[in-house]
Amino acid sequence: MSDGTFVIAGGSSGIGLELVRHLARQAARIEVWSRTPGELEQDDVVRHVACDFTTDDPMPLPPDPVRGAVYCPGSITLRSFRSLTPAEFRQDLEVNLLGAVRFLQAIHPRLAGLEGRPASVVLFSTVAVAQGMPMHASIAAAKGAVEGLARSLAAEWAPKVRVNLIAPALTDTPLAARLLSSPEKRDAMAARYPLKRIGTAAEAAALARFLLSDESGWITGQVLRPDGGLSTVRV
Repeated sequence: MSDGTFVIAGGSSGIGLELVRHLARQAARIEVWSRTPGELEQDDVVRHVACDFTTDDPMPLPPDPVRGAVYCPGSITLRSFRSLTPAEFRQDLEVNLLGAVRFLQAIHPRLAGLEGRPASVVLFSTVAVAQGMPMHASIAAAKGAVEGLARSLAAEWAPKVRVNLIAPALTDTPLAARLLSSPEKRDAMAARYPLKRIGTAAEAAALARFLLSDESGWITGQVLRPDGGLSTVRV
């Protein structure tokens, strides 16, 4: 993976930041597109580009060629359907779906595999799309739209670009901090999963790195589920 450029949207925190750290060991160049650099450490390989995916401002001009691209921004809106407003549904769609659309439309002209290998795109969904869960109507609707987008693009862009999704359950990231803000909350959340623990950002990032690599070269249009067994296992 030492050749080519990778562009990571939302790579300055959470899973995106962990992915940058994974890739920095081998990639020739990484561009991180996000509002602020956050904890990102910039050097000769890693470069931050200020960008807001919730506006229609022009996207940055990506480097050429881009071997892999990942859209990490997301949201966690957990409210009863009765209390949700149309504005909250729109906000989740802006961050999760339309932000991904803006990113991919900017990146697509520069996506190019190397030596006959396809480029790779990775998007993020949630376990709540496949596993009906109360209080998740807004985020499940938005991420369900992302899954539909990814499958359509996997067909439209084949064979030159692979497109896959990662659909984690609750992961220990800054986005989930309020849900894991005490030992009691963490224990209660962990008890819901067959593996009895919360997923880590590093684990989700490792899966994204695999989908970017040639090791996953025959995988496209798929949803991988690092969810502690929640969507498939009953114990």
